[in-house]
Amino acid sequence: MIPSQPETQQSQHRALWRLSRIVLTLFVVLLVVAAVTLIPYGAQLRNAQYMRPWALGGLVLVPILLWRCTYGEDRRTVRVRVGTISAMVMGPRGWRVAYRDVPGAIRSIAFGLLVLALARPVDTTRPETTEESGIDVMLVLDLSGSMSAVMENVPDDLKPHVTLPEPGIPPRRVDIAKAVVRDFISRRKSDRIGVIVFGKSAFVLSPQTLDYQLLDQLVARMELKIIDESGTAIGDALGAAVARLRHSSAKSKTVILLTDGENNSGAIAPIYAAELAAKVGAKVYPIQIGDGSEALVYAGRDLLGQPHFDKQNFPINPELLKELAKKTGGTMYVASDAKALQASFHDVLDKLEKSRFEAGIARFEELFPILLLPGVLLLAIEALLRAFFLRRFP
Repeated sequence: MIPSQPETQQSQHRALWRLSRIVLTLFVVLLVVAAVTLIPYGAQLRNAQYMRPWALGGLVLVPILLWRCTYGEDRRTVRVRVGTISAMVMGPRGWRVAYRDVPGAIRSIAFGLLVLALARPVDTTRPETTEESGIDVMLVLDLSGSMSAVMENVPDDLKPHVTLPEPGIPPRRVDIAKAVVRDFISRRKSDRIGVIVFGKSAFVLSPQTLDYQLLDQLVARMELKIIDESGTAIGDALGAAVARLRHSSAKSKTVILLTDGENNSGAIAPIYAAELAAKVGAKVYPIQIGDGSEALVYAGRDLLGQPHFDKQNFPINPELLKELAKKTGGTMYVASDAKALQASFHDVLDKLEKSRFEAGIARFEELFPILLLPGVLLLAIEALLRAFFLRRFP
């Protein structure tokens, strides 16, 4: 049966209205989503960096899903072969059928929001500049082989920061030095701290920063043998610290040098490095770990599983450390045990003058909840509309 011209025109009219309702639904829903997300968070979303950019490829599925949930639903409708349905076609239709494509349009927008949330947008705002009262400190830690000697008399408040290489083994000098540094970092609030480690060569573990959590993690992971421990390059380490402090605007610039050996490696003489420190206004506070007497070094376990220790002598040069402190206006300390090392470390801070400097803090904010929540709410609305309000058969 060939449909008449009025029937054809009416069918086209209904198809046009259907398309307009889909477009109107998309416009209204997008307008609401924009009001909820773009108005309060527009600047952050525009400047966002996507941590999973590959997930954005899922956006190409949005138009496919839109068609599948609207016009594509018609092809899934169960059909019954009858002679003619012209009477039903020409009959009146309820509003629940007229707006049957609304859930599909809502689902497609919800899917797009979930894809954007999956891409994990992150907002890196401009560093906030604030004035803080503090000092610039470079911690210079010796990681040469002599730091493997046993160190005793650990204070109770320092024990939580001590990590042992093996259970039942006394802490080594390097373990106590790390614990003292971590304890010091945990007590700071507005001091910019950097860390340099050295053995035969010197390395910058971290430049000056206010990120104490990161510093604590870096120091906790330090271990002997991660660098060449066959030498002690005090001059190179001190020179590297001075280079980091050269452009500092703080009035108090300090280098705390923890070492238990004598300079026997490197390209820079320690005295020359101290002269450079004096030129940039940095004070050097050497802390000598050990007093030069015989020290115990863990040498493994015997056949019965008991720890075995060897006695070794490690050369020290207190005259050199005193000269480094004298040339820069600092003070030299001798720490024969863990308690003395901690006391020396904190005594340095009591002598330092506070200065004013600008501290830059970069903030990282996760933005995916801004997109995830509207997407989930739209899916819930779509499910309610399909279940209780709208249907596809008149």
